[in-house]
Amino acid sequence: MEDKSNGMWVIIITFAIAMLFSVVALPNFVPWELGYLRPEWVVLVLIYWVIALPHRVGPLVAWIMGLLVDVLSGSLLGQHGLIFIIILYITASLYQRLRMFTVWQQSLIVFVIVGLGQLLNFWIENMIGLSKWDLWYLFPAVMSALTWPWIFMVLRFLRRFFRVS
Repeated sequence: MEDKSNGMWVIIITFAIAMLFSVVALPNFVPWELGYLRPEWVVLVLIYWVIALPHRVGPLVAWIMGLLVDVLSGSLLGQHGLIFIIILYITASLYQRLRMFTVWQQSLIVFVIVGLGQLLNFWIENMIGLSKWDLWYLFPAVMSALTWPWIFMVLRFLRRFFRVS
């Protein structure tokens, strides 16, 4: 008899590590523009868990993770929560198709989803007067797509090793 909560701690730890990666400061000698080359770690973990276990990771998890990212990044409260729920909806509506794609094909879809999230983030920040358009703004989507195969393989290994279901 398996414990139904056996894998929830793995999901929580992966989100915590993703949040840690998203707020780690770059060294002072690194130009600030390279901060835009950081993948959207929390979004990648969210996309993976929605594809792998759509019945375990839903809107409540996306909203809570978004609020935590808002608090960690100092952005408008609810901004990332809204974006993460939209990303969750898109991913959940495509999860059966995404499972059939190769990892590199999934990377293209991840690029589009993360790019949409970045555009929504820019739109919200632009509405409240916090940012101006710059081409650097879409680089996290490119880096997220390039990082996706490794994120996918690591999280799939963890899911199988710890028998998360």
